[in-house]
Amino acid sequence: MDYGDKLFWLSVVIQRKYAQVCAGFDLTPSQATLLCAVRNEPRRMADLAASLGMTKNALSQLVDRTARRELVGRASSAQDRRVVMLSVTPAGKVLAEAVYAEVAKRLPEIAKNLDADDQRDFERVATAIVDTSDLSSPTSNQPGTP
Repeated sequence: MDYGDKLFWLSVVIQRKYAQVCAGFDLTPSQATLLCAVRNEPRRMADLAASLGMTKNALSQLVDRTARRELVGRASSAQDRRVVMLSVTPAGKVLAEAVYAEVAKRLPEIAKNLDADDQRDFERVATAIVDTSDLSSPTSNQPGTP
């Protein structure tokens, strides 16, 4: 396998572990990602779609499904009523924090078979990749979340 193949399979390993964590909370990976993305502050729907790499229509459908569970809510922006803001409900906040904590605890398990030096290198390289990636929305200074 070449480097591209290895990166593809690494993404599969990460996605599979993430899906396992999400299933433990009765969430799809997309729902969990949405909750974690808005857990600390409301976000503009358009910015969120761009940050998550989704079309506005796909995000709207995801929000509809998640809102039916009373985990997120939409509101018009106080500055511009055409802008739709998305935020977590109190129940969504509790769930998002729990998911986020579990992901932070369990996702590093993918490197458990590496020796300590390789684990530190993996953490350093993963951090560098995320830190140099454009994961934030155009109007936000905060980095994106899982």
